[in-house]
Amino acid sequence: MLKNLFACVGKYKRVSLLAPIFVTCEVILEVIIPYLMAFIIDKGIDAGNMGEIVKYGIILVLATVISLMFGALSGSCAAKASAGFAKNLRQKMFYKLQDFSFSNIDKFSTASLVTRLTTDVTNLQNAYQMIIRVAVRSPSMLIFSLIMAFRVNKSLSLIFLVALPILGAGLYYLMTHAHPIFEYVFKVYDKLNNVVQENLRGMRVVKSFVREDYERKKFEDVSGVIYEKFTKAEKLLAFNAPLMQFTSYGCMLLISWFGARLIVTSGATAMTTGELTSLFSYTMQTLMSLMMLSMIFVMLTISKASAERINEVIIEEATVKNPDEPVFEVKNGDIEFCDVCFSYNKKPVLKNVNLSIKTGETVGVIGGTGSAKTTLVQLIPRIYDITSGCVKVGGVNVCDYDIESLRNEVAMVLQKNVLFSGTIKENLRWGKEDATDEEMKRACILAQADSFISEFSDGYDTYIEQGGVNVSGGQRQRLCIARALLKKPKILILDDSTSAVDTNTDALIRKAFREEIPDTTKIIIAQRISSVSDADKIIVMNNGCVDAVGTHEELLLNNEIYKEVYNSQVKGGEEE
Repeated sequence: MLKNLFACVGKYKRVSLLAPIFVTCEVILEVIIPYLMAFIIDKGIDAGNMGEIVKYGIILVLATVISLMFGALSGSCAAKASAGFAKNLRQKMFYKLQDFSFSNIDKFSTASLVTRLTTDVTNLQNAYQMIIRVAVRSPSMLIFSLIMAFRVNKSLSLIFLVALPILGAGLYYLMTHAHPIFEYVFKVYDKLNNVVQENLRGMRVVKSFVREDYERKKFEDVSGVIYEKFTKAEKLLAFNAPLMQFTSYGCMLLISWFGARLIVTSGATAMTTGELTSLFSYTMQTLMSLMMLSMIFVMLTISKASAERINEVIIEEATVKNPDEPVFEVKNGDIEFCDVCFSYNKKPVLKNVNLSIKTGETVGVIGGTGSAKTTLVQLIPRIYDITSGCVKVGGVNVCDYDIESLRNEVAMVLQKNVLFSGTIKENLRWGKEDATDEEMKRACILAQADSFISEFSDGYDTYIEQGGVNVSGGQRQRLCIARALLKKPKILILDDSTSAVDTNTDALIRKAFREEIPDTTKIIIAQRISSVSDADKIIVMNNGCVDAVGTHEELLLNNEIYKEVYNSQVKGGEEE
């Protein structure tokens, strides 16, 4: 895990190394300062020697200024390194997500991935800054302060050796008991994000069904769990401060008592006033470094859960990969399914599918809900990989193609139409980056979208809000069809993509397909018989199997499922 995470440091290795070097220099100078103070007291003040006071005073000021400079440099380097580490971490996760297949994405919820890219990365950023600065400063300060304390007086410094095990045992207990709670809390954060996202996406539904109170209750329940668990964890970690204070004050009292007795009984020969003063400073430095170490433990306890969640995304291997020697050219739009089976989460979805579709054919796909119509067409551009059998496009197994080359020749207009925030032009250019205004207008005319775009005051420069909320469902569908047409694909798949348009517009779109893109293989998944009745052939799906293949007339004569759907839509409407 650590190897995967630290690989994201990248070009920020230099500042990551400089930060601890500057911190170490800062600590050395800070540890020297109490030693210089002892000289000023013993050789200057007590001896009444003004020259010594000035000499050591100048050295003290210089040490303080240089220490301050090193501190500022270490802080600047640590800030750059941690921010850069977080940037690289987000990029690595996001780029990894782009390579995921649908089966990979299905393992993580959208809310969970958002939390990992935001809250979890921020936790690691803070932890990394602590590691390269505070985690170096604290042990360095601890070691150098103990060395100097033993140099001043070995017997009194033994007090530290009694305090350290007590403190260490307490910190270990807090860390081991708090980490499982934080691990659980971040999973609940995923649920909280999911509740918020669902509420925002379905706000119109919530208001139309007057379910605001239900949504509030759902939010309060999840938020309440986070509050309860965080409170429990923070209560545990709250013992950190009193434990540190108990140890600090205990050491100070013991050193004061034994140090004062030693000065009095020895007549300031075994220990001087300056040495006792410096020992107080080293005591505070030692205990402050321990306190900082305890803060690091707390931060690492919180960030460990975040690190594990981020690492899960980084180590996830894409299930759909390019072959070693991929084919880059898709010759034509021929499609062949050879005894294809597909399972999702070990549950069979498609069973022994055999189909043959020729270039330029218009093929309708019809069937009940859950009959695997969408799954069938998603196997063509390798959105999912089949479990067994073979899917061929242009006479070549789809698994042998370069994924990008294959998907560039297969345009899909999905069941859930997605438009991105930006102008209509920017959305259309997802189909072709360098599309001219004329090309975009032509595609929109074919998709029956140009008429309503022309009515907008800004025309093709009209801004589309996130998710396309400022256009109707039918308008979204037509824009998505135009976007797909701009790709000039060899295979065009419409997954129930005209359900929100009227039958007349649907007919005009299909007419444009026949006349303008005759060489493109067109697969139309539909619920309406009228949308597929003029297709070259129609595939009837039933429970993951191909129930029948034929023309509209053939299926009306020979297939009960098709006949039943036809009667319910056409004859039922006439009788009514």
